[in-house]
Amino acid sequence: MEISKFQIILVSLSLLLLLPVIHGWGTDGHFTVCRIAQCSLTSNAVWFRFSDSHLQPRLSDAASAAVKKLLPKSAGDDLASLCSWADHVKFRYHWSSALHFIDTPDSLCTYQYDRDCKDDTGEKGRCLEGAIRNYTDQLLSYAKPSQSEYNLTEALLFLSHFIGDVHQPLHVGFTSDKGGNTIDVHWYRRKSVLHHVWDTNMIETAEERFYNEDVEGMIDAIQQNITNSWSDQVTEWETCGRNETTCPDISSPLRLLHLPNVQDTTWKYATEGIKAACTIAYKDVTEDSTLDDNYFLSRLPEIYLRLAQGGVRLAATLNRIFG
Repeated sequence: MEISKFQIILVSLSLLLLLPVIHGWGTDGHFTVCRIAQCSLTSNAVWFRFSDSHLQPRLSDAASAAVKKLLPKSAGDDLASLCSWADHVKFRYHWSSALHFIDTPDSLCTYQYDRDCKDDTGEKGRCLEGAIRNYTDQLLSYAKPSQSEYNLTEALLFLSHFIGDVHQPLHVGFTSDKGGNTIDVHWYRRKSVLHHVWDTNMIETAEERFYNEDVEGMIDAIQQNITNSWSDQVTEWETCGRNETTCPDISSPLRLLHLPNVQDTTWKYATEGIKAACTIAYKDVTEDSTLDDNYFLSRLPEIYLRLAQGGVRLAATLNRIFG
């Protein structure tokens, strides 16, 4: 019996559900972003253990249906279960590695698309912002499947992952240290690197101390902040400029048109990232620093905020794509 290419992809995705992930935000960070984005499915498609009153619908009915249709059956309609897929396939899709980050000039604390969005060979557009725009454009062909030349399941998984990545400050970091990957530190008594501290160590420590090692307890706490403490900010988080489906940064070409009622703040993700990297993640950290409670407790609120923004913005982007 002939096996289709799509069946092979689904089998590969199924197997990836069983594998550990060590990249990106880390498993729990990406899981959190996608779970917050997809929480509307708790009512009719996916049973989540923390289905209490703090959960608010974020995906439209059309977006929920599209996500469900594009996910493989093995995911059980749960986007979060495959939100780290893009990290697994970096070793098979070598071309995708450059799409997970943006390198900016050391200490300038600014991001410019024309200057910074390129890979090691200098090819422009091959960076995190370029990837978000590319996979958004691919998913816009969902309404005309007969005309689509793209693998929309992979496009959904890449986009969901990359919107998470752009909200981890050190994915828009300095060129010389590769976003903190070459800065050796001690996380309390354990050896680590600064990038991994932000990807994984702080989230795991928060779960151990405050949530009984339960990622879903942390997600519920973040969701409570979204619906309470941050409720007056959510509309601004969701907003993109006129005719923009996604807004990974203020360097969008539409900004140059000076459209009325479109402010710089509507294109922001990557610029937010490098500013947070400079003022929070890199601040007071040197080679062989020991990062303990002083660092952890002062930076943890930024972790929660960026995870929340990532989830809300992923949902808003999917709603604009699918209606």
